[in-house]
Amino acid sequence: MRHFPLLLAHELRMLAVSVATYSAAVLFLLVMGLFYFLVLYQYDMELRNDPPATLYFRIFFIPVFFVVPLLTMKSLAEERRFGTLETMLTTPASALQIVLAKYFAAYFFYVALWALTLLFPWIAIEYLRATDPASPLRDTASLTGGFLFVCFSGLLYIALGVFASSLTRNTLVAGMLSFSMLFVLIVSGNLLPYLPLQDSWLAHLQTAVDYLQTFHHLEDFTRGVVDTRPFFLYASNTLLVLGVTTLVVEARATA
Repeated sequence: MRHFPLLLAHELRMLAVSVATYSAAVLFLLVMGLFYFLVLYQYDMELRNDPPATLYFRIFFIPVFFVVPLLTMKSLAEERRFGTLETMLTTPASALQIVLAKYFAAYFFYVALWALTLLFPWIAIEYLRATDPASPLRDTASLTGGFLFVCFSGLLYIALGVFASSLTRNTLVAGMLSFSMLFVLIVSGNLLPYLPLQDSWLAHLQTAVDYLQTFHHLEDFTRGVVDTRPFFLYASNTLLVLGVTTLVVEARATA
């Protein structure tokens, strides 16, 4: 893995000079800033038990749907389209190192974007002069838990984006595939409990269905309950997806 740091530095440098990267960052921060303002406005108009940070992180899936495809759709699709992927595989760098470099570069940028959104509560505290330590704006447990959930779940979401990019030469198609897989994973997983599983021969799947509830994981994290089971779920599936992506890259290169 001695070539991995060089590949990762190259990918980070390419993200740093890409116009699309800054476009995604500006769009992300504008949208999330608007959402945070709306959360504060709704919290002020209605009596709610949950702190603003908990309400804010509940809409995490909206930026995921457009940021992850934007960050990952060019990662491998563009390399295949220009024929540079085959060239990279002729070097001592392996397919696994290339995939991991693409993956971690996108993941670091994804986490950095979410880290910048932690400035919103600080700005609100300073602007509203919320000096009371018991103020809901100063609820660090919900902020920390929500950010940890974003980091853990992002492991899998970015891996799915890189995997989608490995399946095609067209970056637009890669973005659409990534969006579709993320939509199925996040949305459909939360619709499964509404199926009449208990009255059918699929009743034994009820435990597995409950385990896949993304928003249940989010609720636990934003309440300060850091469970290791969601981390194992996201980490194990991330390794699986990255392994399959590596096999796809090797197969495409030899085809």
